[in-house]
Amino acid sequence: MNINTRPVVSRTAVALAVTAVLSLGSVAAADEPQGWKGEGGLALTADENNEVDAYLDHARQAERTISVQVRAAAALSGAEIIGFDQRLKSPDSLKRKVATALVEHAGRNVDTVLAGITDAVRYTVQWQDAAYTAGVTDFSDTLDAFRNDSTKWSNTWGRASGYRALNTGWRAPRSGQLFEIQFHTPASKHAQEVTHKLYEEQRLPSTGPARKQELQREQDAVFDAVPVPSGAESLTAPGSVRTLPAPV
Repeated sequence: MNINTRPVVSRTAVALAVTAVLSLGSVAAADEPQGWKGEGGLALTADENNEVDAYLDHARQAERTISVQVRAAAALSGAEIIGFDQRLKSPDSLKRKVATALVEHAGRNVDTVLAGITDAVRYTVQWQDAAYTAGVTDFSDTLDAFRNDSTKWSNTWGRASGYRALNTGWRAPRSGQLFEIQFHTPASKHAQEVTHKLYEEQRLPSTGPARKQELQREQDAVFDAVPVPSGAESLTAPGSVRTLPAPV
């Protein structure tokens, strides 16, 4: 007598199996690329978010060579590199910057905004006041010798009030990656750190005009106390400064 030993699959087991498969489909859908949301109502769509992530990947690759050159320039000029671990802008910070630009300039898209960003890779170096002017000259000349193009040279040491330092932009020769270097003294760097939260609040689209003016006055008071190194107001970029889309 033949006995069928195959197990009998109940309707309940079939229903459980179907449910499990459907739940896997739900998980897969949840893993699809999502947009980005930040404070103050800032947001990026999924496509916009993907574009920023691709830009960040390129910046991470380019940073390796740029950092070697920055360290060499620092060694030759006697500079101290501040916050080297923060040389790459964080994803949230960059996305907030892009989303803010899209709100403030309705006619722009992610590509044009990213083309004008100079600080996805960034460095801060400083010297004591007496060594500052010669140090900046030696440092920037070294970067120029490495064939980095000077793209931005914002010298605010001579202004009557507000932020005081030297903010510069560069383009790496092989990767084409834009990067920023801030040249500080200990006093100007301290003032920047003290006013950072004020600046971030001032930049939010949700901050009203009156509050923005109040925040600017508070920042001005801090920077007014920063001494200006001898000759700092006259520092100029090596070679010719190339024109780029307006930074955001």
